[in-house]
Amino acid sequence: MEIGKINWNDLKLIIDNNRGSIRNDVVVSGGIGEDCSVIRYGDYDCVVSTDPITAAQKGIGKLAVNINCNDIASAGVEAVGILVTIMVPESTKIDEIKNIMSDISNECKKFNIQILGGHTEVTDAVNRIIVSCTAIGKGEKNKTVLTSGAQVGDDVIVTKTLGMEGTYIAINEKFDKLKNILSNDELREGKSYGEELSVIREGEIAGKFGVNSMHDITEGGLLGALWEVASASNVGFKVYRDKLPISSVTKKVARAFDIEILRFISSGSMLICCKNGERLLKKLQENNIKAFIVGRITNEKGILIEGEVEKEVMPPECDELFKIYN
Repeated sequence: MEIGKINWNDLKLIIDNNRGSIRNDVVVSGGIGEDCSVIRYGDYDCVVSTDPITAAQKGIGKLAVNINCNDIASAGVEAVGILVTIMVPESTKIDEIKNIMSDISNECKKFNIQILGGHTEVTDAVNRIIVSCTAIGKGEKNKTVLTSGAQVGDDVIVTKTLGMEGTYIAINEKFDKLKNILSNDELREGKSYGEELSVIREGEIAGKFGVNSMHDITEGGLLGALWEVASASNVGFKVYRDKLPISSVTKKVARAFDIEILRFISSGSMLICCKNGERLLKKLQENNIKAFIVGRITNEKGILIEGEVEKEVMPPECDELFKIYN
């Protein structure tokens, strides 16, 4: 099998055939494109999501907190706590584990999130450090925003710039190569993206505004996130490449590794589908969050428009990030 997410058809078959018991208090269970599960507790919903960090090694604690709590933010609710599992090879030093947990703790303090527990183990089952977190959020019942809520006619909005997480990881992991390609200012800018990987703030603003769908742009990049939203919502889309926000630093990193930016891991950017997109843009910009309308939800296929050419967007495959290790 190839590195990366399992083929979507195989994954859907596995999920659909293995759901255990069906409970009335589980409002939403995981599925293709739906990163969060929702459990009803009286007047509140408990929102849960889990994800590992498998590609990066440097900054792994920071990344683990952000990618999981971003899923909770995409549901428009507050992240309350996380569970942390760390699996390390025998060559790992105790200080490495201490530093990872310190990074996780510091990142959680930024967003008022508590570490609830977890598991730490030295094992020969892995050849490098793996960190996996489960994030837990809390919100009022019936207020949770689902990936599957996108509606025909919605504006498609992207926040910040695409490829920030991939750029941050590439500079940390392949600094010796990129220091000869990027200027010192560009290296600093790329490293600073590590402080912009959270979408908690825009999730809070968009949740209060009232949107139909949100999805943080992670593995598979923007096109992967769009495909997941469209698949979950049974809709299509049209997005325009010339409207997509991409920094010059990310473009240089992408050229260095022959990376397609639109399939490059992009935590820090939120994909939002809603009516009255211009009004939401104003709200986000009032809170110093850059945002752009890049397309619209349709009732046909998922289409990327490049100049005069329309290309159908296919299901996501292996994230472009893995090219930095080739």
